[in-house]
Amino acid sequence: MHFLSFTPIVSLLMTFLAVLHGPEGQHYWPKQYPYCGGAFQSPIDLKPGLLRFDQTLRPIEIQNYNLSPNEQLTLGNNGHSVQISLPSKMHISSLPHRYTAAQLHLHWGSSGRLAGSEHTVNSKQYAAEMHVVHFNSDKYPTMSMAVDKSDGLAVLGVLIEVGDFNPAFEQFLRFINGIKFIDQKVQVPGFNIRELLPARLDEYYRYDGSLTTPPCYPSVLWTVFRNHVTISRKQFLALATSLYSSVAQDLAPVSLTGNYRRTQPPDSRVVLVSFKEGRGLQGTLTVTSPLARKRIVQQLLVGDLADLADEGLYQLLPSGSEKLHGKNKDLKNQESETPDKSKQQKLNSSLWKKSQTDRSVGKLGLAEDALCFVSLQQRVNRQQKRSRAEDQLVQALRDAAFPELNLKSYLDCKSDLALPTIRHILHGRPTDEANELERSLQKAFSKRKTTTAIKQSVPVTKYGGFATATVPRKPHSRGYPHPWLLPMEWED
Repeated sequence: MHFLSFTPIVSLLMTFLAVLHGPEGQHYWPKQYPYCGGAFQSPIDLKPGLLRFDQTLRPIEIQNYNLSPNEQLTLGNNGHSVQISLPSKMHISSLPHRYTAAQLHLHWGSSGRLAGSEHTVNSKQYAAEMHVVHFNSDKYPTMSMAVDKSDGLAVLGVLIEVGDFNPAFEQFLRFINGIKFIDQKVQVPGFNIRELLPARLDEYYRYDGSLTTPPCYPSVLWTVFRNHVTISRKQFLALATSLYSSVAQDLAPVSLTGNYRRTQPPDSRVVLVSFKEGRGLQGTLTVTSPLARKRIVQQLLVGDLADLADEGLYQLLPSGSEKLHGKNKDLKNQESETPDKSKQQKLNSSLWKKSQTDRSVGKLGLAEDALCFVSLQQRVNRQQKRSRAEDQLVQALRDAAFPELNLKSYLDCKSDLALPTIRHILHGRPTDEANELERSLQKAFSKRKTTTAIKQSVPVTKYGGFATATVPRKPHSRGYPHPWLLPMEWED
C-alpha cells in the first residue's frame, strides 16, 4: 500500500527533474543555481564574428589516453548523461598547468531530431557532443575542490555527426543496456580514449566559459575541436532511445533525450582559433598582444585618463572598431607603435607611483589569482541580506563576477574590455578625469551599437549580452557541485 502510494510521487518528481534539466526547464536553473543566470556561460555559438586567430595556440597534447583492456572503467547513467570515469594518469600536458582527466560524458538530441550538440558552429547544431573533463591538479587535489575555481577546469569538446560507424564509441555503447536507469553502473574494459577524438588535435576553438549544467560555475577553459567525428545512426539511436532519467521501478519511465543546454550570450568574449583558413576567417584580425592589453589596463589604473579619452579610446573597443573613430591604421602597426617620449615618461612616472601604492593589475583583476565562486556567492549572499534585496541575487552575483572574469579573460586575449569592467578599474581614480573618460566611452559604445546591425529583439544587458532569466525570490545557496559533475567512484 505504501509502495503503491509512493510510486506516483517518485514518478512525478523524476518527470519534474527531467523537465527541469532539459532544454525547456533551463529558464528555472537560476532559481537554485544563481551562476546559471550569471556571466561567461557556456555553450556559445562559435560564429565568425567572435573568432580571432592566435598564432601562439599549440596542438593539444594528451598523455596516457591509451588504456589497457585490463583497466576497468565505470560507465554509468547519472540521470543527466552517460558518463565514464577516467583514471588520473590521463592528463593534458600542453596547458600552463597540468589538467588531470576526471570523466567524460555526452549530450545528444532525440530519435526525431538529430541535433543535440551544446556548442554550435555558425548556428549549425551537430547531432551530439562529447566532453572530456579535466581539473587543474597542479593547484587543486581533487575535482570537487577545483570545480568552483576560475582556473579549475579544462574541457575538451568533440562535435559528433551521424555518419560512419565508429568502433571507438562502440567500446562503451555496447554496454549501454546495462545502465538504462538512473544510478545504474557497469564496469567496462579500458580502451584507447584518444580514438574518440578527431584525428587533428591542432585545430580548435578556445574560450573562457562555464559548466553547461548546474551549478554553472564559470570555471572552464574550453577547447572545442574544429573537426567533428561520426557515429552511425544505430549508435546515435542507442543513446537517444535506450536510456531513462528515472528509476527502474517507475511505472512511467522518463526518456533521457535532448540533454543539451541552449547557447548563451558571448558577454564580450572572443573565441581564439588555432587555424587561419576557413569560412569566416579570411581577413580576421589577430588578437591584440597581452603586453598591449596590460599597458591599457595600467593606463586606466594610473595614467592620464583625459589623454586616453582623446587619443587611446579605440584601444578599449573590440577589435576592428577603431574605424569608427577615424583610426584606419593596420592593427598590427597600432600594437607595435611606441608612445612618444613625453607620454612614455608620464606613463613610467605613473607606473612608479603605482608600485609605491601597491596597486597591481593582478590584485585588482585576478590576473594571477583564481576566483572561488562558492566564496563569492556567500559574500554576495551576506551583502544581499544586509540590504534586504535577496530577490536580486542573480544580478548581484553577475555584477560582482563579470568585471573580474572579463579583465582576466581580456588580459589572456580571450575577451574585449567591457564598459562595466572599465568602470570597475577606474574605481578610486580622480572624479573629473574618470567622468571625462566615461562620457567618451559612452559615446563610443553607443556609436558602436548603432553601427552594428542588431537583428535580435531580445533585451540587451549592460554586458552586451541578452537579458538574464527572471531572478528568483528565494535563491538556494549550494556549496557543493552537483554529483553528476564528479567521477562516479567519488560519489559513493
